[in-house]
Amino acid sequence: MLLGIEQKVRDSLGCADLPEPIALPRVESVPGTFFSAFQQLWSAQYRQRTMMIWSVWFFALLGFYGLTSWLSALLQQSGFAVTQSVYYTVIISLGGIPGFLMAAWLVERWGRKPVCVVTLLGGGVMAFLYGQSAVFGGNVGLLITSGLLMQFFLFGMWAVLYTYTPELYPTSARATGSGFASAIGRVGSLLGPLVTGLVFPITGQGGVFALGALCFAVAALVVWVFGMETKGKTLEELTEI
Repeated sequence: MLLGIEQKVRDSLGCADLPEPIALPRVESVPGTFFSAFQQLWSAQYRQRTMMIWSVWFFALLGFYGLTSWLSALLQQSGFAVTQSVYYTVIISLGGIPGFLMAAWLVERWGRKPVCVVTLLGGGVMAFLYGQSAVFGGNVGLLITSGLLMQFFLFGMWAVLYTYTPELYPTSARATGSGFASAIGRVGSLLGPLVTGLVFPITGQGGVFALGALCFAVAALVVWVFGMETKGKTLEELTEI
């Protein structure tokens, strides 16, 4: 079969023999180190991406854990019984399942950047509405609906972040870049519940959820202004941007 293909090529070129294949120079793979990968994160080419994604992870997780860690307790403070608070929290958390799946589908249709912005803004708006409905406590239907939508958008945010973050870096720094972004996010996740505990006695529950919504809005603004689209781009194309 191969001889037949070669003969067709010779006939099309009108020559008796095919040119000799060109031997490409062998490139030795140089294993990267942690320090070289970390330096690459802060090189001129990747510095803005690093600052952008670290800010997004920090503010997103600050808002997420600041709200979800206190969700049941905040409902109890609004006058709901312990059993009701736990039940509503469990029901509300189910909204995250379709949110995660929907975002995983949308990132391949719309792109990483727009889905990230939409999930963060949607989570912020729903967090604010949830806080207001919990404060006034009269409409349980509104409380559960806004809570379900809040978790829908926030778990969608997770799907986007885990897709978007590694695509910002080359292979040699991808694990380090993703790991540090997640670590910065964990700092936010530790501070979130602490900040909520400090803010709640001063502003009440409405202020807590407004603060969470503000965190998501800041993260969305950072992505919108400084983020880049990675959908459908090769490593070479992303390196040239």
